Amino acid sequence: MWAIRVERPNNLAVVEVAEPVALPGQILLRTRRAGICGSDLHIYHGKNPFARYPRVIGHELLGIVAAIGDGVQGHAVGDRVALDPVISCGTCLACRRGRPNVCRNLQVIGVHCDGGMSEFCVIPAANAIKVPHNLSDRAAVMAEPYSIAANIMLRCEADATDIALIYGAGVIGLASLHAANMKGIRCIVVDVDDARLERARALGAARVVNSRNESVEATVKAETADYGVTLVVDAAGAPGILEQAVQVTGPAGRIMVLNFQPGPSAIPQSELVKKELSLLGSRLNRRLIPQVLGWFASGAIDPEKLVSHDFDFREVKEAFRLMEEHPEATCKVQLTFD
Repeated sequence: MWAIRVERPNNLAVVEVAEPVALPGQILLRTRRAGICGSDLHIYHGKNPFARYPRVIGHELLGIVAAIGDGVQGHAVGDRVALDPVISCGTCLACRRGRPNVCRNLQVIGVHCDGGMSEFCVIPAANAIKVPHNLSDRAAVMAEPYSIAANIMLRCEADATDIALIYGAGVIGLASLHAANMKGIRCIVVDVDDARLERARALGAARVVNSRNESVEATVKAETADYGVTLVVDAAGAPGILEQAVQVTGPAGRIMVLNFQPGPSAIPQSELVKKELSLLGSRLNRRLIPQVLGWFASGAIDPEKLVSHDFDFREVKEAFRLMEEHPEATCKVQLTFD
C-alpha cells in the first residue's frame, strides 16, 4: 500500500509500505479522506518537538472499518469512522481528572506514532468515532480541527456574556469563531491578510481587523465601550500577541494560548493581577469528537465552509506547496484516498 511519510525534515515522499494488521484492541481502517494540518507542515519542516522520523503523518482522518482485532466491541466492518488522535493512559492524574489531552503518557496519532495518511492504517478501537449517516466525508474529516475549538470553549467556560478577540483567521481561528458564534458570543477577528479576514466576516465575525494597518487596541476599545474583551483566543502564535492580549482584555477575562512557541513572552504581571486575568493553555481535545459530530449533524455548524481544496493523496507535495506559498487562497486542504 501507499503512505505519505516524512523521511526526515524537509523530505516528504509517497512510499510503498506493508499493509498493517489489526492487533487485539485495534481496528484496520481503509482511509478515504485526510486533512492537512499546520502540525503536519511543522513535522515536515522539523519544527514539531514531539515527532520522530521517519513518520507517516495525518491525524485528521475519515475511514471505513476494514478489519477488527480481537476483543473489539462496538465496531463492525463497513462502519464509517472519524479519528480522535489522542491516545491516553487513563490512569495518570491528568486522565483521572478528565484531562486525557494532557496525559502524562500522551501519544498523538500522526505525531508520536504513525498516522493515517496511508491507504490503510491501524488505530485503537477506542479512537474510532462513528460518523452520523447524514454527514459527508468532507464534513466528517473536520471533526478533529473543530474539536480544538470545542476544547477552547470548554476550557475557558465561554458563554453568551463574552466578547471574544480571535487572533488568526486560519482553520483553528475560524473553527473557534464558529464555535463561539454558536454560543452567541460576539467575535472580533484579527489577521494580517484581507482575504482571510473576508472569509472570517462571511462566517460571522462581528468585526475584522487587519493589524498591519488598523489598531487592535482602538478597535477593542470602541467595540467594548472601553471595557476590553472578555475572551482572547491566540490561534496565530505571532510574537507580541500575548503582551497585547493582556492589555486589551478586560477584568476577569481569559486568554487562551494554543501554540508551542519556544521563546519567552514579556507579559506584564501587574496587568494579570490588577484585572485578575486567567492565562490558559488549550491542547488537543478531551474526547469531544462525538460532540462536534453532533454539531455538524444537527446543522448548527457547516464545516465544509472551511474546506477550500481537495487533492489526490499522490499530489500531497503540490498541496503542501499551495498551502505554504498561497495561505491567502487556502483554508482546509484535504487529501482523497479513493
